[in-house]
Amino acid sequence: MILSELIKDLDCISINGGNTGCEVKGVTNDTREAGQGWAFVAVTGCGNDGRQYIGRAIEAGACAIIGEGLDTYMEACSDSVCWIEVEDSRLAVATVADRFYDHPSGKLKLVGITGTNGKTTTVTLLYNLFRSLGYKCGLLSTIANYVGDKRLETANTTSDPVTINRLLNEMQECGCSYCFMEVSSIGIEQKRISGLEFAAGLFSNLTHDHLDYHGTFAEYLRCKKLFFDNLGSDAIAIVNVDDRNGRVMVQNCAARTVTTSCRSLADHSCRIIEESFDGMLLRIDGVEMWTRLIGAHNAYNLLAAYSLAVEFGYTPEDILTALSALGAAPGRLEVMHGPKELSVVIDYAHTPDALENVLHTLKDIEPGKPLICLFGCGGDRDRSKRPEMAAVAQKWADRIIVTSDNSRSENTADIIKEICTGLDDKGRAKTICIEDRKEAIRAAITFADKGSTILLAGKGHETYQILGKEKLHFDEREIVNDVFKTIS
Repeated sequence: MILSELIKDLDCISINGGNTGCEVKGVTNDTREAGQGWAFVAVTGCGNDGRQYIGRAIEAGACAIIGEGLDTYMEACSDSVCWIEVEDSRLAVATVADRFYDHPSGKLKLVGITGTNGKTTTVTLLYNLFRSLGYKCGLLSTIANYVGDKRLETANTTSDPVTINRLLNEMQECGCSYCFMEVSSIGIEQKRISGLEFAAGLFSNLTHDHLDYHGTFAEYLRCKKLFFDNLGSDAIAIVNVDDRNGRVMVQNCAARTVTTSCRSLADHSCRIIEESFDGMLLRIDGVEMWTRLIGAHNAYNLLAAYSLAVEFGYTPEDILTALSALGAAPGRLEVMHGPKELSVVIDYAHTPDALENVLHTLKDIEPGKPLICLFGCGGDRDRSKRPEMAAVAQKWADRIIVTSDNSRSENTADIIKEICTGLDDKGRAKTICIEDRKEAIRAAITFADKGSTILLAGKGHETYQILGKEKLHFDEREIVNDVFKTIS
């Protein structure tokens, strides 16, 4: 693509040096990907200043540098490099990525889901549902990205704009009709989804999370609402109105609004009829279906997937038949049965609300069984939720084990101490603290009473643990199976 075409939608402050008639062979905001004839967007903010890598991009052969405040960086300017200064580098990288890949989001049906909990399960359900309906699909999620059947690892809930547009382009080229995408509040605020054309947006719920980044709940809500504010008039906005913020999301939204509820009247509704560790019997829009998923929160996730498919024109019978055959996303209420009639449940719950949902579900399914809750909190993340997590565990669990999660640069003992401030005397009496998560899991299983349910919360699908600067292999399924072999 010719550079002048690539940048024609940018609000350029100035253009210096180089040749806007040159051919651009690629676009990136990562100098490790830059090559001869590429355009490099020096994105500022997010704790990193892309402008410090401009020299590397030029050495790699970049033909254009796009960014904010480039005056002090133009000493290396030569006739072969075009310097394009813009007001907003985050918006610029999204704009040129969309332009370079010829607006791929408009060539398939892109569906985004935002909210605190349920995003991964819902997009995974949608991906598998529409594949079972006969379509080739893409998936952009916390667990992995998929282009058709091809799995690609992912680093963030919402990838950077270049990666998103590149993957959407690959999906479109290989014949995908749909793409289902998790949309995080941080991704929205950092304009990673700017320029994307969404056919539908879904809202799950809004609870305490990411306040280390957003500062206040009001700002967190504002960022989520921006997603719906930017939906087009041809799009569909599906919102859970059992969450008090559901209707807030679609205030002044141009898209057609569709409501869902498990408690009251709505465009689409769901009720739980029966529930066990084997699954749930649900009544969705008056029709009963069996699912292998468990928990009220999964009833909401299934209802969201069902509602979208209905609004896209598929028959309820076909949708419910397909949904009944689907399992949960990895690490979402994943049950492992072992010796001593133990049930070990692995779940990603890492917010107070998510932890309460899971513990409540486990208590409801087998109310007479002892319930052990093992959890920690991530380092370098929202500290205010730590005591809240402890208070939730105290409310529902018979025994509590506080341990590590991804401690990152923080000291694990300090995190545990902060968590335990949420316990009162009764809570402390049933709590033990074990810093080493592997040893904590071993203790939870080994010393559990016969028939206990043990929740391992916080890691879910993750197969690693970040301690300091090290990313270590850590798969809770492997650990559980190893411990199972040592007891009878």
